[in-house]
Amino acid sequence: MKSLLKNIHRQTSAIRANRAPFGAACLLALWALGACGAASAEEWSDTSIGYRHGTKFAEPYNSKDITKDVFSLTHAGGYKYGTQFFNIDLFESNSADPGTGTNSGAQEAYIVYRNTFDIGKIANKSLAFGPVRGVGVTAGFDWNTKNNVGYESKKRMLVLGPTLMMNVPGFLNFDLLLLYESNAPVGVAGRYTYKLHPALGAEWAIPVGALGPVPVSFEGYGLYIAAKGNNEFGGPTAPETNVDMELMFDVSSAVGAAPKTFRLGLEYQYWRNKFGNPPSVPGSLAKTPMIRAEYHF
Repeated sequence: MKSLLKNIHRQTSAIRANRAPFGAACLLALWALGACGAASAEEWSDTSIGYRHGTKFAEPYNSKDITKDVFSLTHAGGYKYGTQFFNIDLFESNSADPGTGTNSGAQEAYIVYRNTFDIGKIANKSLAFGPVRGVGVTAGFDWNTKNNVGYESKKRMLVLGPTLMMNVPGFLNFDLLLLYESNAPVGVAGRYTYKLHPALGAEWAIPVGALGPVPVSFEGYGLYIAAKGNNEFGGPTAPETNVDMELMFDVSSAVGAAPKTFRLGLEYQYWRNKFGNPPSVPGSLAKTPMIRAEYHF
């Protein structure tokens, strides 16, 4: 834990010192996290800091395996009319993914916010049927900035669509979403907006038993994203498949902490046609095993 906190301190110190886009990302993160608590009185909440590490990350137009350290801040909560989720990831690449204006690797901030309005709770009426326990509408946004050489992504995306909440232990949601995405990379005048496009999504966290005194859960998300028209340079885009899943082990009892305080896990991400780049583009396919650690408070 001390090592994790020292690494986070090192990252934030670097941001404050000389990486203005990352400083802006942190300010936006703090604002959004504050808004989560202020916007409604939450009935339950879970906030955590996390770390993950992998050596097989991929980036489009880069044929090398990339090592990344990822530091995260996550908040999930439930309120009278639904649930909300906020996450910021800070990515630190090695030199295989070079950064602009630095002798080391690129850095990226990626923020996700989702709010799922439970229609049954709003209408004060059960909408359960078959295996479905509820119906909702999900709205939110993605925001990123990255200082990689030659592209320097500045993604902005709005998300809206219906959600089915399944009747399972833990939770399992299915979404049908419309995505409105734009970017303003190097070499493009102004901000380029892609064609409005749909996506099928799923998010889950399901307990799967225990190893002795250690509870185990299967968690993650999956997205199938349709092609979004031509890219900002006039080339075609391709449908994306992005599945990120992990087995998480609650090791809190080993250190005498409350359940769900310390969690360790193994994570795997499969991302085909990353960011809509077709298979002919080097680095458009990522198969990335990771180790993951979380501290919940």
